[in-house]
Amino acid sequence: MTNTQVTLVQIDNYGPWTVTPEPRREADLQTLQSRLYADISQFVGARGGYVFFTRFDNMVAVTNGLDTTDHELLQESIGNRYPVTLSLGLGVGSTPVLALEEATAVVQNAGSAQDETRREILGGDTVDDRDRTDADVQIAHFDVVDATGEYTDALNAYDSFIEIEQGYASLMRYMRTEYDSLSFFVGGDNIIAACPSLDRSEYVDAIEHVRSTVDVDLRVGVGRGACAQTAGMAAKHALERCRENGSLVDVGVEDAPVSHD
Repeated sequence: MTNTQVTLVQIDNYGPWTVTPEPRREADLQTLQSRLYADISQFVGARGGYVFFTRFDNMVAVTNGLDTTDHELLQESIGNRYPVTLSLGLGVGSTPVLALEEATAVVQNAGSAQDETRREILGGDTVDDRDRTDADVQIAHFDVVDATGEYTDALNAYDSFIEIEQGYASLMRYMRTEYDSLSFFVGGDNIIAACPSLDRSEYVDAIEHVRSTVDVDLRVGVGRGACAQTAGMAAKHALERCRENGSLVDVGVEDAPVSHD
């Protein structure tokens, strides 16, 4: 069983702010969003976590190892340097979806995302240090098989993007509905998923689903750890073994390859 800690990051009153006192330039908003994500990612990453941008005004982080004080410091740091503030909801669950639902309830119960009186909400549960284990987080790192040959060097950049995004959309929905996992596109042809305790056959099932529905071939490396960074690095190494030996799924050093055929 996993014991995932998730933080929902939501910009306070962001929608109204973007049009007050009049609509702001889109280029400026895009710049603010990207810089804000980069700063939050650096802060959480330095403490062993992962942050995923989702819609930018909402971000989802796997934050095992970060306590309430760390989250308070994040709010203070952003509030001191940006014209917007952050509300943070924390949740813990045996699956990432359960943890996110808890985190979301904290923020939603405090008021609407467009409520100008809601500012810097912080609440919810963290995993106590005494309850942490080296297997609390399971991270799966997917990529597209031969993305360069199939898409990047064969199609124009936009059509390549469409194909990759089709694979992501299919995987994201399937992993959410079937396995209570949270999957995020992280650039290039890479997707990172925070998962409960899934076994090799379940990853094979997800890959076969994407292939059969949108004709995109994926492979995946899987890692476990006390925090997202540790699990994620193990997943990266597992994915490298897939690339080297031609397997589609690697959940550990002793994992046997699955033929692409």
